[in-house]
Formats: sequence, C-alpha cells, structure tokens
Amino acid sequence: MSYLEPLMRRNFLEYASYVIVDRAIPDIRDGCKPVQRRILNTLFEVDDGRFHKVANIIGETMKLHPHGDASIGDALVVLANKEYFIERQGNFGNIFTGHSAAAPRYIECRLTPLARETLFNKKLTQWQASYDGRKDEPVFLPSKLPVVLMLGTEGIAVGMSTRILPHNFGELLRAQISLLRGEEIFLLPDFPQGGRMDAAEYEDGKGKVRVRASLEVAKDQKTITIREIPYSTTTESLIASIEGAAQKGKLKVSSIEDRTAEHVEIVLSLPRGIYADEVVPQLWAYTQCEQSISSNIVVIRDDRPAELTVTEVLTDLTKRLKAQIKAELELELSELEDRQHYLTLEQIFIENRVYKRIETAKTSEAVRQEVYDGMEPYSEFFLRAMDDDDVERLLKIPIRRISLYDIEKSRREIDDIVRAIKDVKRKLRNLTATAIAYLDSLLETYEDQWPRRTLVESFDVVTKAAVARSNVKLSYDPDSGFFGSEVRGSEYELTVSEYDKILIVTADGVYRVIAPPDKLLLTEKVLEILAFDQEQGQILTYTYLDPDRCLWGKQIHVTGFIHDKEYDLIKGREGKLKRLWLGEALFDVEIKFAPKKRQRKTEDTGTLTDLEPCGIAARGKRLSSKPVQKIKYVKAS
Repeated sequence: MSYLEPLMRRNFLEYASYVIVDRAIPDIRDGCKPVQRRILNTLFEVDDGRFHKVANIIGETMKLHPHGDASIGDALVVLANKEYFIERQGNFGNIFTGHSAAAPRYIECRLTPLARETLFNKKLTQWQASYDGRKDEPVFLPSKLPVVLMLGTEGIAVGMSTRILPHNFGELLRAQISLLRGEEIFLLPDFPQGGRMDAAEYEDGKGKVRVRASLEVAKDQKTITIREIPYSTTTESLIASIEGAAQKGKLKVSSIEDRTAEHVEIVLSLPRGIYADEVVPQLWAYTQCEQSISSNIVVIRDDRPAELTVTEVLTDLTKRLKAQIKAELELELSELEDRQHYLTLEQIFIENRVYKRIETAKTSEAVRQEVYDGMEPYSEFFLRAMDDDDVERLLKIPIRRISLYDIEKSRREIDDIVRAIKDVKRKLRNLTATAIAYLDSLLETYEDQWPRRTLVESFDVVTKAAVARSNVKLSYDPDSGFFGSEVRGSEYELTVSEYDKILIVTADGVYRVIAPPDKLLLTEKVLEILAFDQEQGQILTYTYLDPDRCLWGKQIHVTGFIHDKEYDLIKGREGKLKRLWLGEALFDVEIKFAPKKRQRKTEDTGTLTDLEPCGIAARGKRLSSKPVQKIKYVKAS
C-alpha cells in the first residue's frame, strides 16, 4: 500500500491537471478549449474562401486532436451555431428546438471574415508539437477579441467547473474602449435565444441571473404565445415542462401548439374559466419559462485555473490586445524596414552598375567580394550594415529585371515605404489610441450583425406557494379518525394547495401545523381543523382548568412553528381544556364554585374580552380563585 499510494496520487494529479488544462476549461488568451482551437486552426490552414465539407475538417482536425471524430464534430457544430467565427451551409441543427445537425458529410463551413481578421497571425503564433509529433499546433491563437466572454462556455473538470455566460459583441468592445480610457465598466450577459433577464444578482459574473421567456398575451386573455425562450432551454424541453406541470395540476392549458420555424412560436390555449393573468405567474413558477442561471468564471491563466470576474477577464484581455497590436506593429515595422533596406540596396546595385564588377570575378567568393567592394562607397545610404543574405538576394536579380529597371518607380515605392514606416511608428507611440481606433473599426464593420437580443429588466419573485392552485381536497372522518386528501369524510372539508399549511387542535390541549396529508390518523377528539395563514398567523383563545380546578383564560398568536411538532396549549398539560375560539372571544364568564363548608361566596364573573396574546408557556389570566363546579359563557354586551 505504501508503494501504490504515491503512484496513484501522482497519476491522479496528472490526470486531473490534463482534464482541467487540456479539455474542460478555456484559455483566457483566446477563449478556446483545445478542441475549439484545433478546429479553428484547421479551418485557417485549409481556408481558400470556399466552403469545406465538415467531414473533411473533422478528418484534418483529428491530426491534432486525440479524442476522436465525434467530439470534434459536436464541438464544431456548437462553435458554428455561435455565429462569430464559422460560417455555416446546410443543416447545423437548431438552438431553439434542440434538433441536432445533419451528418458531417452533408454540411459545409468556412471561416467568417471576423475570424480571419482577428484570430490568426502565423508569424506571431507560438507553436507546439501535436499529440503524435507529426504536426505543429498553436499553443493559443493570437486573438484580438474577448472570445471567452463572447462565446460563453461550460465545462466540468476534476474538482472544478466553469460556466461563463455569453455577452454582447458590441458591448464588450465598447467596454474595452472604456477600459483603455481609464473608465469603469458594467457588463451583463446577452443570450442568442433572446428572452428577458433580471441581472440584479449577477455580481460581475460571480452571481446569477434569472431569465424568462418572452410572452405575448391575447386581448381576450385566452391565448399565450411564447416568442422567445430562456437560455439553456429548447422549445422541446420547455413544452415538456409545461405538459408536466399541467399533468400534475400546477396549471391548466387546453392545448399546446408548437409553430416554431425560423422563429420561436409556441401557442398555449386556455380552458374555459381560466385566464392568462392566472396562468402566466404559474408558468414562471412551475416551468422552464423562468430559469435561474449561475455564473462561475473559471479560466486557464498562466497555465493554471483562475476564478475571475467579468471586469478582471476583460481588463486582462484589453492588456493582451494592446500587447498583440504592439507585436503586430513591430513585426510590420521590421518587415517594412527590411523591404526599404533591400530596395535601397537594389537601387544602388542597379543605378550605379555595381553588377558590372562581377563580370571579371572567377569564383563565387570573388563575386561576393566584388559586390561588397562595389557597394561600400554608398554605405551611408544603408539602413543597416549589408550582410551575406543581402548579397545573395542582389546576385539573384535576373538580367531582365536589371535591363527593365524603372528608377522612378523604385523611388516611389521607397517613398511609400518611408511614409508607412512613419505611420507605424506613430501608432506605436500612441498605442492606446491605436487600440481604440482598431476597436472602433471592428464596431463599425461588425456591430450591426449582433445587436443585443436579451432584454434587461427587473422581475418580481414568483414563488410556487403564491401561485399554487387550490386543488387538494381534505376532509375528516370522525368515525375512523382519519383526515386527509384520500379520506371521504363529512367534517372539516377544506380545499387548499399543496403549499398550504393545516392547523389542527385536539381536545387534549395540543395543536400542530402540518402539510396537507394524504391520510393521517388523529387519535384524539378534534376541536378545530383549518387552513393556516402563514403570513397573518392564527389567534387562539381558550379557557382551561388547572389541577386545582381553577379557571383560566388565555390567548395566543400562532405564527412561527416547526412542521408536525406538537405544542401544548396548557403548560405541561397540567389541566383540562374547556373551550376554544378562533380569534378573539367576545364572551363574559359566569362561574359557580364547587360547594365547600363555610364558603360565603358561591359565584363569580369574569370576562374574556380583555385578553391579550401571551407566550405559549404563560399561564394566562386567572378567572376564578376557587375550584369551579359550573361554567356558563355569555356574549359580552
């Protein structure tokens, strides 16, 4: 065992780390899980502007991805249905209905212009060997977009999970502009299904949102049409939840008609006597028309999982955007300077007939030396010192190019490059303004493609208890002593909802609060059974005799309770309950004392009208100082 434990511990940690980093949790830098990154990279490698069979893309991606074609195909369809980076052709399923995509051999895809413009740059990509070492794949894509917040994602790893809700493209980029200007930001999710959202508890991505379907109620209140569904549901699952609630008696509908095609349209017809203002709250409470969705942003940052807020993620990605733009500008500057350097060398080489010097050279080394010697007088015009690579490029200039060399065209090209270099250097000096201008250009080009779809508003909390239908019929059979929904009794007939509470008082001076029972045996004589008002409570007024047979009056207000717990109306059950009233007792009491030698006073009177609620453990108000023989209750005048 001592040998196996460290072995198992090491292997489990390696497995857990692999699942977390290489499968389930997205990388903050490009917002992709490995399978998504491999799909996008494959599409970029084969991109020729035309559509490709999804089956072919899956086959090419399998050269990078070790987990088979099914996982690649499913991930590609999900990514394509998010619309940002993969353009679809054919049946890719339906996010509204939940229908699956056609077979990969029948559908086609290609990169969108947005993906080509923002996700790739081979010269700035960090590469690593694929799982079998035959190909190279990117460690991460050099993305210039906040992909992780655009797409949203879910993943379950070992000991952790992530659920990142999708956000609006335009709002994310405008928030990045605000961050670059040093301003505060406030972002809320935006779902492709649309619907309505209450984000009061979103807490910058560490809380939750409540989403609802968008409903349209007919003027006659007899038809409800669902136009948009909540995120994480489909029309099939939503209809199934409505049917399930109807079968359980939670709500009433006479028919459900699914007319969904390009847009969601589910029509609920209501039966006679039932109207929309009653059914709509029940839809929120009992069906998928309202969903609560938690947000838990866990991403891979610096090769380890990190739990962040939306603001922290976007701040990090905005810094990476500036760094990426800077790297691209520096690369562009380097290429422009290399181009200017070579064109200058070429111009000097041809205009000053340096190439003539190589005609007398006998060896390759002599040829190179002649070039060096011939160019040396013009070194003051060089951008940098000439090297062997420069010489080789000059020697490879064909004779035809030399003979047709256009001096003016070359000078104009050099001038254009000089202006371009100045422009790049200006952008590098004002990197923040450059990044803002870049984001503005993306907004101008693409923002209209993805307007906000989810309406943000505040919802009232609808509890199941508040909208529950009163469809549970209870009764009490005094002959058998049973009480409940399965009892056919003649007393205490009640109609309540499943969330109501029932207050039962028995002759032994005990009360309890219970849920509506199916069948409950009450062994003591029942004094009262009633539906208990959980907000207002219930006032009980009663009289009882103590062990010395003295009469007491008491009033309690039942509010808090523990389910099914028995509470004593008389402390310690030391006494006998005489009479019980629900609410206040507007009665006076005429008392006749028990006979006793030398007893001068044989009668007395008291009143119950001035009783005030007291605690359950209190004794109440004493109505007689002597043992009682007879009690008469008279209505107070």
